[in-house]
Formats: sequence, structure tokens, C-alpha cells
Amino acid sequence: MSSRSLLAFALLALVFAWMTSGALAQAPAAPAATAPQTEAAAPAENPYAAALTLDGFVQRTGIMAYPLIILSMVTAFFIVLFTFTVRQGTVVSDAFMNSADALIRKQDYLGLLAVCNRRNECIARVTAKTLDFATRNPTASFEEVKEVTEAEGNRQSSLLLARIAYLGDVGAVAPMLGLLGTTLGMITTFHEISNTQYGGSNQLGLAQGVSEALFCTASGLAIGIPALIFYSIFRGKVNRLISEMEAATTHIMALLAVQYKRAARAAAGRPE
Repeated sequence: MSSRSLLAFALLALVFAWMTSGALAQAPAAPAATAPQTEAAAPAENPYAAALTLDGFVQRTGIMAYPLIILSMVTAFFIVLFTFTVRQGTVVSDAFMNSADALIRKQDYLGLLAVCNRRNECIARVTAKTLDFATRNPTASFEEVKEVTEAEGNRQSSLLLARIAYLGDVGAVAPMLGLLGTTLGMITTFHEISNTQYGGSNQLGLAQGVSEALFCTASGLAIGIPALIFYSIFRGKVNRLISEMEAATTHIMALLAVQYKRAARAAAGRPE
């Protein structure tokens, strides 16, 4: 397992540790009258423990809690999915390259096409597209076959980058939803204060309302920052896999070029 995968699992473990810490906050506290130590330990309690529970989180963030919870689950799903699917075996593998090398040298293009149809790899799809065009158009030049290969390779690269782009979109949308929740909470708080008389309790209500409204922003950032971190990790991994796919495609096209030249020499030396 690569170091990037280990880092992904470590960060994901931190996220789940934060989510499960809310369950610890739901434990009932000891009654205050049973022991004098409870009163002394009361100031040391976490004031945000209630917000770490699901009910407390929904109560403090309001209606925006549900989109934020959905985004957090989507982020966790994408992180786990891309950790297991964005890997070298799904793009290019040594087993396929060895098979392709041997079959091209034997000029067994139909056999290689059958191998490509059985393999779920990007390089297999590029090779299948190339062989399909070459077999359907036997009079096509090598340059025309090369153009088809480059077009399919660019399409596969775009698909790989488009898959992980969803994680970057989540990282951009989550802070915006948090800011929207904060803005709605501030509007509600000031509207409630404007309907009451000015006083000390009013100022206390303003501080409490602002504190609860800012939980939306903090929640959005807590979702968006890990999403962008993992998006950066997966983007680097995808770029490396695309480079390996381009190298593998170049190798296959070089083998095909040799076969095309051999066929051209054989056709030139054949008596009419």
C-alpha cells in the first residue's frame, strides 16, 4: 500500500473518530447532589459536547444541518470509493501489457481484442478502440490509427479526472452551505432581538445566537477541508496513473508501428 493510501486511511480515521466522539458526549452526567466532586468538575466539562451529538448538532445549526450531514456522508463515501478504485490495476497492469506485447508480436489482433474486452482497464479500452478501428479499416495508415488511439486516450484521461472532480465540488460547496446557514441564523437572531427590549439579557441572547449560527460555518469547513485534502491526493495519483497509461500506450503503438512496417516491406517485396 502506498504512502498516500496510508495517509488517506489516517485522515479518514480522524474523521470517523470525530463523528464517534458525539456518542461519548451522550453519556448521562452524574447527579450534582451525589458527590461534591461533581460541582468542582463541572467547569471542566466541554461546552460544545452537546453540539457533537446528532440532536445537538441539528438544534444548533438549524435547517442547514441536513444538507451538511448529507455532504459529510457523501464525502466519506467518495473517499472510501476512490481509495479502492483509483489505483494502478484499474488503469494499466503488467499482466495486460505482457499479454498485449506477446499477441502483437504474433500479429494475433483478434486474440488481443478478446483480451481487451475481458479486462476492465483504461489501457485495455484504448487498445480495443485502436484494434477495432484497425481491423475494420485494413487500408488505414498508421497515422490514422495513431489519431484514434490518442483521441481514446484523451477520453479515458478526462473520465479519470472527472470522477475525482466530484470530491472537489463537495469541498467547494460545503463551506458555502455553512456560510449560508450562518447568514440565515444571524438574520433570525437579529430579527428576534429586534422584537424585544434592549437589555443585558438581550445582549446575552445575541451572543448565544451568533455562537450557534457560527456552528454552520465551522461544520462546512470541517467537511470542506478534508474533502479538498483528499481531492488533492487523488488528483496527484490520477495524474501519475495517466502518465503511466500514456507510456503504456506509446509502447503498444511502437509495437504496432513495427508490425505495420513489416507488413509494408512484405507487401513491397511481394511479386505482382
